[in-house]
Amino acid sequence: MKYFDYAATTPMDPDAMKIWIEASQRYFGNSSSLHDTGTDASRLLDVSRQQLAQILGVKKESVVFTSGGTESNILALETFLTSRNPTRNHIIISQTEHASLANYVKKLAASGYEVTYLRHLEDGRIDVEHLCESLHERTCMVIVQHVNSETGVIQPIAEIGQLTQERGAFLHVDCVQSFAKFSLQSICALCDSVSVSSHKVYGPKGVGAVIFPKISELTPPIPNMTHEGGFRAGTVNVPGIAAFITAANALVDQQSQEFIRMKALRDLCLNQLSEHDMDVQAIESSFQSPYILALTCRGLQGQYIMLELNRMGFAISTGSACQIGKQDPSRTMIARGKSEEEAHQLIRISFGKRTTEEDVKKLCRCIIDIITVS
Repeated sequence: MKYFDYAATTPMDPDAMKIWIEASQRYFGNSSSLHDTGTDASRLLDVSRQQLAQILGVKKESVVFTSGGTESNILALETFLTSRNPTRNHIIISQTEHASLANYVKKLAASGYEVTYLRHLEDGRIDVEHLCESLHERTCMVIVQHVNSETGVIQPIAEIGQLTQERGAFLHVDCVQSFAKFSLQSICALCDSVSVSSHKVYGPKGVGAVIFPKISELTPPIPNMTHEGGFRAGTVNVPGIAAFITAANALVDQQSQEFIRMKALRDLCLNQLSEHDMDVQAIESSFQSPYILALTCRGLQGQYIMLELNRMGFAISTGSACQIGKQDPSRTMIARGKSEEEAHQLIRISFGKRTTEEDVKKLCRCIIDIITVS
């Protein structure tokens, strides 16, 4: 099977796997325990925390390890709700957020919070003017994803961060799709929280982190918790965290080269498809992650193409893995002004470490065959 679904999850880095096994054997103690076994685990946890902080340009105390991107997203929002001025009950969120954020905000709306959903421009970026108009004295938080998981569009976080700082609103940015692929230090300097995930960067599943650059000014959502600076309950997964940081460091070390290589692979895919007279449209932006390519094929459902490619030995997606199995059209496509029919035609190709030029060419030939036969 040729894998083109790296935006959903990634295979584990071999060195991260070795660290995971070694740490599970040697550093299995509870990092909060006071005996030597627990102290050894605590030291490894501290080193891991420091290394992640260095990648992101924050203090190590800002790093709260979690079970993944979803928990990081929810923990960030719950922390802001606990820390907010009680008179502020207005939330602003983009229409293309990860399901964990979109669904949690729906729950908050049902409990009485005022919610504004930002308009998006045709290229998928949020309408910054609409954000500016929507911010007011009761806005407690703004939620905007850095890189969209379905189309790869990059949001203008610098502009957004300046606005939220001026208005005194918390800003949460989901960086699950951009961590270790883009430098996030400037984003961390502007945000109040950033979420990252291990299994998107060749680490183990079940590990992630939320970064609170101004953590000393925040109140934990549940009082008297003892782990992760009081912001999270539950025994810390030290072996998983060590493996996560090992994988993240390896990806960061290759960041510049991989960015260039991903762009070349994405361009190759587009060029291969454009050489034939096929009604294929790339859903992209001038501000685009090269790791993700979203396409629509007129008259063909994305699920049909995905299943046909699977039969031919290629793994792609029809959008965010968290939305697969639902009949609703892609929220990201609808936010860009596409029809429901076009939204159902979406396929997502995402590139990673093991992707080769030859694999891209074979994938494109199969897509062309599917469209031709249909």
